[in-house]
Amino acid sequence: EEDDFYIRYYTLQLLTALLTNSPIRLQEAILTIPRGITRLMDMLMDREVIRNEALLLLTYLTREAEEIQKILVFEGAFEKIFSIIKEEGGSEGGVVVQDCLELLNNLLRNNSSNQVLLRETIGFDSLISILKLRGTTYRFTQQKTINLLSVLETISLLLNGDRETNPASNTNVLTNKTILVQRKVLDHLLMLGVESQWAPVSVRCLVFQCIGDLISGHRQNLDALASKSLGDESEVEPALNSILRIILRTSSMQEFIAADYVFKRFCEQNTDGQKMLASTLIPHPMSFTNARFEEDVNMSFGSMLLHGLVMSEHDGDLEISSRAASVLSYVMKDNSQCKEKVLQIKLESLMPSLESPEPLLHRMVKYLALASSKKGKDGKSTTPRSSYFQPIILKLIVTWLYDCPNAVQSFLDSRPHLNYLIELVSDNESTVCARGLAAIVLGECVIYNKIIESGKDAFAIVDTISQKIGLTSYFLRLDEMQKSFIFSSAKSTQPQPRKPLTRSNANSMEEMENIDENESIDTRNDDHPMLASMFDSQFVNFIKSLEGGIRDSIVQIYSHPKSNVSVVPAELEQTKDENDSDYIKRLKLFVEKQCSEIQDLLNRNATLAEDLANTDGGGSVHTEPRPNNGSDRVQIETLRRDLQEASQRLEMLKTENMNIQSEALNYKKLAEKMETDLKSLSDAYDSLEQANYSLEMEVRTLKSGGATPSLDIEKIRAEAREEAQKESEGELGDLLVCLGQEQSKVEKLSARLMELGEDVDVLLEGIGEDDTGLLDDDDDEEEN
Repeated sequence: EEDDFYIRYYTLQLLTALLTNSPIRLQEAILTIPRGITRLMDMLMDREVIRNEALLLLTYLTREAEEIQKILVFEGAFEKIFSIIKEEGGSEGGVVVQDCLELLNNLLRNNSSNQVLLRETIGFDSLISILKLRGTTYRFTQQKTINLLSVLETISLLLNGDRETNPASNTNVLTNKTILVQRKVLDHLLMLGVESQWAPVSVRCLVFQCIGDLISGHRQNLDALASKSLGDESEVEPALNSILRIILRTSSMQEFIAADYVFKRFCEQNTDGQKMLASTLIPHPMSFTNARFEEDVNMSFGSMLLHGLVMSEHDGDLEISSRAASVLSYVMKDNSQCKEKVLQIKLESLMPSLESPEPLLHRMVKYLALASSKKGKDGKSTTPRSSYFQPIILKLIVTWLYDCPNAVQSFLDSRPHLNYLIELVSDNESTVCARGLAAIVLGECVIYNKIIESGKDAFAIVDTISQKIGLTSYFLRLDEMQKSFIFSSAKSTQPQPRKPLTRSNANSMEEMENIDENESIDTRNDDHPMLASMFDSQFVNFIKSLEGGIRDSIVQIYSHPKSNVSVVPAELEQTKDENDSDYIKRLKLFVEKQCSEIQDLLNRNATLAEDLANTDGGGSVHTEPRPNNGSDRVQIETLRRDLQEASQRLEMLKTENMNIQSEALNYKKLAEKMETDLKSLSDAYDSLEQANYSLEMEVRTLKSGGATPSLDIEKIRAEAREEAQKESEGELGDLLVCLGQEQSKVEKLSARLMELGEDVDVLLEGIGEDDTGLLDDDDDEEEN
């Protein structure tokens, strides 16, 4: 409210100091003051010093406070910001332009409603005009570079919308992309990033990222980029050719990654664009292979790409080839027609008189082997820069072989290819990503293998992996890759947002030239840091899903026999014109084939069992030597299984033996009790016999005395004998039944003891004699 200049000036500085120390409380306090934001906005139209201090304060205020952002927009912040930028000279202006653009970015970042207001009120023309390069010398001072980086960040915010907090902002993003291209922003971006030879690397990199975002998922913008041409009237060429040349020529790793991003977005879900690029893949004769890049202006896109693939073969530096391989992988991704087209390309050999034309796929495998060389051009060990050659070439091969049986067959046509991959997976000197991607290529040779020929089919590939690597070690390579820094850092499906460009980090952003190529790699298994940009979350998720299919396919192969070895039962029947000898021979061949297949299955199962046996609970692998011959492993497993069964059988027999001995002892005690009962019965018979004898003596005495008995002696005797006979027969019958049952049990036990090796006679010694004596007594009594 004060009119004094110094009071206003120092008050703004004091508020800025308070804001840097207590931002939340100051924001709340300003919001509670009536017309507080309005008064600050009015200061933007004050004299220059007051305006600059107010602009700096508003920049700090809008970094986090969404309410303040909305109020500023409705107070006409966009008009005042662009008015100041125009007054200061656009991109040629000083730090005030940088502050205005930072304030603008704070208002647009993750705020779709503010983006809509900007688009529908003042439009994008004022923003795009800042990108225009003025003058003939195109000088790029430090401040101009920072201003251009800031406006490119503004365009990037418009192209990415508010993905995290508002998924419905896709419509807003598509609208922004459409209007930006209609207002010729693509022309200015291509001029700044491709045609301008003086622009700093940091500016060109951000331009390429904006171009990639601009065409991503937008059919009209894709077609617009494909139709753009650059250069003078005498040397006009498509814009995509110019971007490809930058990829192959640039010495900056960051610029290569950024330009590569353009082709990634151009080919993504753009089948027509991929076919258009693949149609130009025509190799030039050998005389043109040695041509320099300065002479490739008249080349088509495909010819330039193939030229880049084979150009670095002569000096042993595969950097250009690996960059071209990255672009080629985008051209073929998820497009079977392009894969078949590239599969037909054959390159002339260095010595055409000695060798036939070589398929491009075979040439890439050759480069893969050259990239693993431990020596570079100077005879010294390779620098960390070369450690990304193998992973990028492997990425191309993985993309090529995916869901393409013809490519798998072409790859397996050369036996050394499979052997080299086996060595690469087993090589502990290679990087984690190189070993893991090589294992993925081997897995693709299994799941997309339609070859019928024995030795190259999926079963043969799995057998080779099992015998030369081991399934446990093979799957361990896949796990190591998934746990590596390159893959674990790319798990997020959403790209990491860029750090906002502020005064504090502007200088570091402007001076950004490259990834530190002299950075020492402490461990040989560490991958190049640039792979984190090349292997984005989409590729990482693709590898993860492919890995799951590989595991399932290998388990399926071991669980089921070959389907092509089974014969329809009707074919086993004898035909009419076939004699008995031919029929027998055919049946014999069929049986031999079945035996061979069974032996193969036994070998595979033995190998799996061995791998499981060599893996402890923690997943580590034992290093004991293992037999190389499958039949030896089968024999060892058979013997081990027989030994285990014999041990179990022996334990069962020992248990049965103890039970039988216990039963025998019980029956022995029972026999002794029966013997005692028989003796008691014998004594009873003796007593009865004595009583009978006494009665007979009495009868004889009476007869000899001549007296006439008053009783019927014969009748009494008969009754007594009958009663005694009944009693003795009842007891004897019960005894015989018991003896019969016990005799049957003894016979069964004797037979079982003989099987177990026991001496039955020794065990029953002494029992037989007693039983014999008892039986004799029984016979006498029966007679009596």
